Amino acid sequence: MNAPMPLAKYHQVYLVLREQLAEGRFADGLPGELELVRQFGVGRVTVRRALEQLVRDGLIVRQAGRGTRPVAPLPGAGGAAAAMESSTHPVARLGGLLGSIVQVSQSTTVKVLDWRAVPASASVAQALALESGTRVRRAVRLRSTRAGPVSLITTHVPESLVRGTKRADLVQHPMLQLLQRSGTVLGRARQTVTARAADAETAAQLQVPVGAALLSVTRVVHDADDRPVQLLQGRYRPDRYEYEMELSQVGGVDARIVAREILP
Repeated sequence: MNAPMPLAKYHQVYLVLREQLAEGRFADGLPGELELVRQFGVGRVTVRRALEQLVRDGLIVRQAGRGTRPVAPLPGAGGAAAAMESSTHPVARLGGLLGSIVQVSQSTTVKVLDWRAVPASASVAQALALESGTRVRRAVRLRSTRAGPVSLITTHVPESLVRGTKRADLVQHPMLQLLQRSGTVLGRARQTVTARAADAETAAQLQVPVGAALLSVTRVVHDADDRPVQLLQGRYRPDRYEYEMELSQVGGVDARIVAREILP
């Protein structure tokens, strides 16, 4: 068995700085390049490459004469989510797993491959507690980062919950926010994660060989009255998608999902 290849030096510097930024270490600005060279014991080119990656990730901004600073959060924090909350369709802030799902969706670009009303298959009807054949809305979306495709996601929701939702809305906002905008109060979610081999259609969309191992996620989201409101079935490239569980307290579980860009 071959030993894993060591991380490139610039990537090691990048990872450390990214963690320190997340911890709020550089509120007054990052150290200069020469100081980082001294701290990490690497060359200036290595430091510069790590900083360039942080710029591409949208984590820092570099300006001549002003140094390097963390990117300040937008007023009200939450970016696109905050904009949704201040619109004429206020939505509740999401925390835990659902909040993490929304954050990830906002850090990727989306291409809508399908958005139409279809009769619910037996499996979809069962998941959404509907009669078989009931009309539901089916959305198929391809999500990508700068590195390329991350996931191919198919969702089904009861048609009555997304009347008036247009294809363009799916490009701008994740389905959970669109459901909230329509008046749905979100409750719990149940999710399973397993492995699946890529079929020909999925392989073509995710740019992997047919038969490649993918992460398969199935999620059913319920509203506050415990009625199923969304069935999600996703296929994710494991080299660009990371699922992290954080045990926040004894007896409680918080989950974070990270869509991760692969560096050269």
